[in-house]
Amino acid sequence: MLFINGETVVCGLFGYPVAHSFSPEMHNRAFDELGLNWAYLPFEVKPEHLSQAVEAVRALNLVGVNVTVPHKERVIEFLDEITQAAKTIGAVNVIVNDGGKLIGHNTDGIGFIKSLEEAKFNVSGKKAVVLGAGGAAKAVCVQLAYEGIAELTIVNRNIEKANKLASLISNLKVDVITLRWEQKKHIRDEMHNADLVVQATSIGMHPDNAFPPIPDDCFREGQIVCDLVYNPVNTKFLQAAKNAKATVVNGLGMLLYQGAAAFEMWTNKRAPVDVMRKVLVEKFK
Repeated sequence: MLFINGETVVCGLFGYPVAHSFSPEMHNRAFDELGLNWAYLPFEVKPEHLSQAVEAVRALNLVGVNVTVPHKERVIEFLDEITQAAKTIGAVNVIVNDGGKLIGHNTDGIGFIKSLEEAKFNVSGKKAVVLGAGGAAKAVCVQLAYEGIAELTIVNRNIEKANKLASLISNLKVDVITLRWEQKKHIRDEMHNADLVVQATSIGMHPDNAFPPIPDDCFREGQIVCDLVYNPVNTKFLQAAKNAKATVVNGLGMLLYQGAAAFEMWTNKRAPVDVMRKVLVEKFK
């Protein structure tokens, strides 16, 4: 149980809005599990107050904060330093206060790779298809490139946005192609032949759980299919993959492990992943 006193170490979340976030409960349960006198608080930060909020991390001696929409990109200009991954992705979701020096990280890609490791999948030398070219897709594609993916197909409605993402990782020894959503036969062929398929758009997210019809032959047995949507946990996209006997990975793993990575950056202790996972599973029973 959380008790606040003069020695409590504080971290939290900057976003707008933040009331829907599961991070406070997930982190506070983890602190309690390890017996740490820490508290994680949600801070609703309006865009026009972002610079003051970041400076408050220093002024109030917060150990760090998570950053969520709509601040992940703009927050970079207020930080002292960012990691190479965060720079390439162009977004920060974790700030670490290192003795007054504010360092920006991006743990979304790390969280995604850890969720694949749970499924005993190694991306090195493999072929992947990523649907989408937004923030989540960018984090996934950059991390896949860092982890040694050999071939990558990016599918997006806005082909210019897909091409821009492809150019970010083209110098990382990855064979990248881009496709429009309208190129259905090519997309189906690329998905069927891929070792890994990632649905990185918001399509299918609660309360709009609909998803365009997916041909049965898009998926196959032996491949890994991920949907970064975690509400609902079992999306129609994943159900179609299950029907084809593919191995499916839902979005809870990425959510869990990006949070665990932040926890470990702040505390220098191993995150109690099972406890943190239990919080998320309870939310989506």
